Amino acid sequence: MKFLPSKNRTAFTLVELLVVIAIIGILVALLLPAIQAAREAARRSQCSNNLHQISLAMHNHLSALRFVPPSLDWTRSTASGWSVLARLTPYAEEESLHSLIDFRYNYSDLTNAPQHAQVTAKRIPMYTCPSEQNLDPKVSAAQTMIPPNYGANQGTWFTFDPVTPNVGNGAFVVNVKLGDKSYTDGLSKTLAFSEVKSYTAKLANSSNPSTLGVAVPDTIAQVVGYAGTFGTTGHTEWVDGKIFETGFTATFTPNTNVTYSDGTNTYDVDFISKTESATGAVPTYAAITSRSYHAGVVNTAMMDGSVRTVANSVDTAIWRAASTRNGAETGDVP
Repeated sequence: MKFLPSKNRTAFTLVELLVVIAIIGILVALLLPAIQAAREAARRSQCSNNLHQISLAMHNHLSALRFVPPSLDWTRSTASGWSVLARLTPYAEEESLHSLIDFRYNYSDLTNAPQHAQVTAKRIPMYTCPSEQNLDPKVSAAQTMIPPNYGANQGTWFTFDPVTPNVGNGAFVVNVKLGDKSYTDGLSKTLAFSEVKSYTAKLANSSNPSTLGVAVPDTIAQVVGYAGTFGTTGHTEWVDGKIFETGFTATFTPNTNVTYSDGTNTYDVDFISKTESATGAVPTYAAITSRSYHAGVVNTAMMDGSVRTVANSVDTAIWRAASTRNGAETGDVP
């Protein structure tokens, strides 16, 4: 028996097919942002957890040694330039890595301590934000460096003077081992760590301002006006205690675009008047802004170990007050 096709059978017309495709396209367009938002929420949560783990390591250091690590410590060796993050390694489940560090020598001294090449090339997961967009190592002929995404709070503007030697008002300072009684503003009111972006552009080493007592600048133009040598390697070495590598200041609120133009291109920059030096002759001032790839916010950790998400719109006075350990301010980061 032979079956003939039904005369009532219908098929999609071209118009119907195009409508179906258009509907599917609209649904996909609506769904993708939701997926991306969910992924970013997960990344931001992981970033917060990283800061919490760093804070726990800091408190373990404080409990064991009765002080937090200095941002730089030249009290025993002026050749040493290790960061807070490096000094926290034995309290961050990185004992084997810490055992490779010889703090008598700089992280770049491969003559006296060749094992330092292994340390600088190590990526510690809790020091990297999952939203960071530039994860490339900084590679030279002799050594590989891994960028950090978290900086230690070094105050509002002034950080160190090798002549006096005065230090800044932040949670971590050069050469001084601060105990918990140093934070008279309260641990819950003092910033400990905040996010930074790797490979941040910078202006450095103009030696301006060159005197002590210079007020915190209120405008971007003031900071950029101090000038300096332009570079693009800020926050590229997690082992380096220099402020433009593993620190931040509260000169400007989070994610402020500190605009600098070289005549051809425009950059968002950090500023360092003079790189910290144990034997220098001028003070260090720094506008190292906390930045992140999270829309409108940065994650921060306070000295009590709590983690907070701070909006770009936070009041400048409140942000600066939170960066001081002993300023007697009454504000609190929301």
